[in-house]
Amino acid sequence: MTRLDKLVRPGCTVAFADGAGLPRGAAADELSRAAAEAGGVRLFLGWCPAPPEGLDLTAFAEVRTIMAGYALRRPVADGAVRYLPARLGTVPALLRDVIRPDVLVAPVVRVPGGWRFTMEASWLHAAVEAGAVVAGVPQHRPRTAHAGPLLDPARVVELDTGADGPATIDWGGGPSDVQSVVGERVAALVPDGGRIQFAPGGVGAAFVAALRRPVHVDTGIVTPDVLTLDRRGLLRGLPVAPYLAGGEELYDWADGRPLVHPLENTHHPGRLSSGPPLTAVNTALQIDLDGQVNVEAVGREPVAGVGGQPDYMAAAARATGGLSVIALPSRHRGRPTLVESLSTAVSTPSHDVDVVVTEHATVDLRGLDRAERRAALSKAWAGETAPAPGPGKDGTER
Repeated sequence: MTRLDKLVRPGCTVAFADGAGLPRGAAADELSRAAAEAGGVRLFLGWCPAPPEGLDLTAFAEVRTIMAGYALRRPVADGAVRYLPARLGTVPALLRDVIRPDVLVAPVVRVPGGWRFTMEASWLHAAVEAGAVVAGVPQHRPRTAHAGPLLDPARVVELDTGADGPATIDWGGGPSDVQSVVGERVAALVPDGGRIQFAPGGVGAAFVAALRRPVHVDTGIVTPDVLTLDRRGLLRGLPVAPYLAGGEELYDWADGRPLVHPLENTHHPGRLSSGPPLTAVNTALQIDLDGQVNVEAVGREPVAGVGGQPDYMAAAARATGGLSVIALPSRHRGRPTLVESLSTAVSTPSHDVDVVVTEHATVDLRGLDRAERRAALSKAWAGETAPAPGPGKDGTER
């Protein structure tokens, strides 16, 4: 075992594992002290669903992240953390070609033949392949759902600071009445035996609760909603995802099951667009009249990040029998979610959006020109269902 001050050198770059396994407490505090002592250390952060307790951002020369929202909203808004607008499928290349971390601080579990990550694989393998030494935080309760390749023992240095396990991530209460209506509309679009990708939160939970047919889960984050599918006998095979985040029941269920894979696998466009038809269900902060989507910010206030939405939406749109869906209530905090122009950059382009669903309507945009799309979306927010001309991708009339 060793300490981080033996690994963190002046001017080096440290990648800090993300997701529910985000190192916190003693490991984060130790890294902060080591970085302050070394000087000039750069820090790379991923998706932080919970505050990285013990991590002092001022100890680093610069901090960059690929997810502006969740626990990093305030540091990004204040300028303490720089947000890189990269979709998840490009992050492995970003790490190998640009970030090039020297050290990766990540939770690990010892298994026969080597080490495994715990409840996330995401971009961690790419960091190792970029040359990072794994500063492994051993888990006091060793549980793993890691499906990726074993870590080379020669690349792992076990820290003398352990951790209690993945954080409990609270995805909020049940869906609202409006979200439940949206979820019912979306569930009707999923074919028998298809694959689903869904964003966590109220709309995603409502969608899963409304499903009445078995599905495969191929998504960005395995949440407790998957347990609901399993209990109802509607889960086919093992879920595939780069992250797993929820509570103890989910972590116990996942332990020993190869569920979390590297982004190179989960977000590969060829894999996603082949196999059982993929219905990608995502939500938005705003959508404009052309069908362009904003999931990152409201004005100058960061909320989330690009994430994997454009990866899944593009793959579903190109897949035979697939469907890319934006599902959202027509109003948020009293304001329409349909806008003339987005308040920030486009997260997902309009040409990767097949269907838009609100509590009022299900609008199929496929086969429509720009003027027809604008008219269809305007009618949907007025509470009218706008018929789309011509056959759908499956040859049926819409």
